[in-house]
Amino acid sequence: MEAQKPVLLQAHIEEAGYEPGKPYLRDIRFDVRSGERLGLLGPNGAGKSTVMKGLLGQLPHWKGRLLWHGEETADASDGELIRRMAYIPEQPILYDRFTLWEHLQLAAAAAELPEERFALRAEELLRRFRLLKSKHEYPVRFSKGMQQKVMLIAAFLLEPELFLVDEPFIGLDPGAVMELLAALDEERARGASVILTTHVLDSAERLCDRFVLIHDGGVAASGRIEEIRAAAGCPDGTPLFDCFRILTAEEEGRP
Repeated sequence: MEAQKPVLLQAHIEEAGYEPGKPYLRDIRFDVRSGERLGLLGPNGAGKSTVMKGLLGQLPHWKGRLLWHGEETADASDGELIRRMAYIPEQPILYDRFTLWEHLQLAAAAAELPEERFALRAEELLRRFRLLKSKHEYPVRFSKGMQQKVMLIAAFLLEPELFLVDEPFIGLDPGAVMELLAALDEERARGASVILTTHVLDSAERLCDRFVLIHDGGVAASGRIEEIRAAAGCPDGTPLFDCFRILTAEEEGRP
């Protein structure tokens, strides 16, 4: 039996949202192990992206605990924790007047990356993603796929322990999605972990090691595919989508 990898992050979100007294998330627990790809899954509006914002310390109201390598952080906005994570949003965040190189300089400065290390790493990544000739151009004029590469390069610059990837299957052609996932797999080979959100459950089933099914701001089920099927009372081979449908129907009291 393969030995379990060490736990990188443990999260317990007791409640969180955009204003006190109106929690959008309730009692969400999960962990992610080193080198693992964890799928945070559910329909649009279920709370997946809000979980990501909570991990990044971007929610006005947060009550919960985060443990990094078993040690509790002060809160979700802990500066040291943020520097150990990299966020790749669904919609690339770009500045109209910044060139590609200037975007990377900004990311490096925020992470306090030494200038010499930044220049070598940035050139290497731009060459790898075939954007070296475009480094003095403006990413706001790039295609969606190229813009997503900018976000990926900025994240890779930091060599984080954890990547947070929001809806990687939206707006990208299949080739670009495969390139993104292959690049993340190279990072996983050095021990980095990935949490990705998506509502495309059939793709997630093929790509993720474990799953957290989010429904109406809470957890419907979590674990490996075998554990999800067992929770739903489904036989071997049942697609994740069908398990999710059964679990959420039971939760809402439907037959």
